[in-house]
Amino acid sequence: MLLDGKQVSQVVKTTLKTQTDELLQRGKRAPHLAAVLVGNDGASETYVANKVKSCAEIGFRSTLIRLDGDTSEQTLLEQIRILNMDEAIDGILVQLPLPKQISEQRIIEAISPAKDVDGFSPVSVGKLVQGLETFVPATPFGMMLLLEHYNIDTKGKHAVVIGRSNIVGRPMSILLSSNLPKGNCTVTICHSHTHNLAEICREADIIVAALGRPGFVTGDMVKEGAVVLDVGITRVKDDTAKSGFRLKGDVNFEEVSAKAAAITPVPGGVGPMTIVGLMKNTLDAYRRKLDT
Repeated sequence: MLLDGKQVSQVVKTTLKTQTDELLQRGKRAPHLAAVLVGNDGASETYVANKVKSCAEIGFRSTLIRLDGDTSEQTLLEQIRILNMDEAIDGILVQLPLPKQISEQRIIEAISPAKDVDGFSPVSVGKLVQGLETFVPATPFGMMLLLEHYNIDTKGKHAVVIGRSNIVGRPMSILLSSNLPKGNCTVTICHSHTHNLAEICREADIIVAALGRPGFVTGDMVKEGAVVLDVGITRVKDDTAKSGFRLKGDVNFEEVSAKAAAITPVPGGVGPMTIVGLMKNTLDAYRRKLDT
């Protein structure tokens, strides 16, 4: 079975648009997302454009702030301070990666936890670990929505997460092991220092590949009937492609799809679900403000 993130994201967007329309009919304003893009990295440009487009489809307001690649950390911090103070802004995202002169951690910590719709701040992560209501990082959130849509059974399953980033690997391991409708897994986190990685993967009922190495997970690493979520998306040079490159995931799709019970494609799998995870967080931030 193909876990079609593109199709499922449209279902979620339709629901979000209905909810936004209801807010407007009640005389409320639309939720408002502010995105900050520093420099002109091609992939970041694409990601931000897709987020702005999704806002328009759902009925959210969006503001895109562009800063030069040589922008100082202090200038970016001042921009975040302004957005934090702006009552008309519900969610703030600063597109990563940032230029080397800027500390990503300092920027993440500067964003108000009430507007941290990326779910990266220490406050959001701490609440996630403790099982409290919080903003879940968009990519793990999107994957959980995908599991929910396809009603993938996770209870008591062995999940292997390859990659331990704060953005994907670690929060996904927390969600899968949590007492949630699509949690209650026994989770193994693997990384570059893991011994017998292939052997561990062959024991997995669910594999989350999030290490950024194209085609790393091969057919001989996956058991029959496993569920495979491919987070990786790398531009690989391909002179036969019009763009000069192709997008490759961390999973060798041709080999693994022949054995997996369910698998996400790249592109069109986890990527679209990441965006709707962000959109749901933005609506949540807006609603929390209404409740205070």
